[in-house]
Amino acid sequence: MSPRALVTGGAGFIGSHIADALLERGFHVAVLDDLSTGRRANVPAGAEFLHLDVRSAEAARAVCEGGFDVVLHEAAQIDVRKSVSDPGHDASVNILGALNMLEAVRAAAVRPRFIFASTGGAIYGDFVTPPNVEDFAKDPDSPYGIAKLAVEHYLAYYGRQFGLEGAVLRYANVYGPRQDPHGEAGVVAIFCNRLLDGKPLTVFGDGRQTRDYVHVKDVAAANVALATAALPPVGRLDARAMNVGTGIETDVLTLARTLTRVIGRDAAIEFAPARPGEQLRSAVRVDKARELLGWTPRQTLAEGLKDTFDYFAALRV
Repeated sequence: MSPRALVTGGAGFIGSHIADALLERGFHVAVLDDLSTGRRANVPAGAEFLHLDVRSAEAARAVCEGGFDVVLHEAAQIDVRKSVSDPGHDASVNILGALNMLEAVRAAAVRPRFIFASTGGAIYGDFVTPPNVEDFAKDPDSPYGIAKLAVEHYLAYYGRQFGLEGAVLRYANVYGPRQDPHGEAGVVAIFCNRLLDGKPLTVFGDGRQTRDYVHVKDVAAANVALATAALPPVGRLDARAMNVGTGIETDVLTLARTLTRVIGRDAAIEFAPARPGEQLRSAVRVDKARELLGWTPRQTLAEGLKDTFDYFAALRV
């Protein structure tokens, strides 16, 4: 019998790629999504679809009674700026939604493994020097990062107190096909669409702020590996947490120039005022994921940017 996986937020950018990768590995896949930001068209044809909010009693029942071997919790409010303007809503989705899923897993007759999608950028803040290692100090500068860290604490507690089999993947800056070009974190998608529109690329501040850009297919592969990998013993917060990135810092100006080079198009770069509170440097070490999952990022930045641009260009045909 095929193992059963549930992907919450599986109609979204990252979740839909995880659903694709699980299907390719022979899993029976169900996708749970309220379509508030996800798209029904992103759900793979071979997946069951549950149109539900992760905060609802119906979603909890689906998890508890679904007979799943693994729940991959991708559903989230992902916009840092929205978390600042409405921290209550952010906490409702990102903390209470996750707790609803955790309680459903705890109540299941056979408890599935619970994989939580956290953040490898916002969780560490600007108080450590990247590349960040899992046990570095954590001091997030946004309600979004605070909520992700809170759920990590809950998950560690559920493991110690109830024996729940949980693990965390802390994503660096994920990019690739299906990324929302309107989200504040989607700079690659934004640049691709501006190039297709023949518009200049807008860079905030001096463009020297760095991020660790990891392709969504590499992120999906890490999730599939973790779905069946042996876990370390239950312990403190970082015991079962792993960074997922490349370990490479790339500044925004280099990102823009690499993109224009690999697609063979020139574009003007316009500078805009720096955004208050923007993190200056971000990158993660991925040695732990390599050791525990046998995982390593495959896509180079140039390959990934070309792949992403080709996806958005195909949508214009």
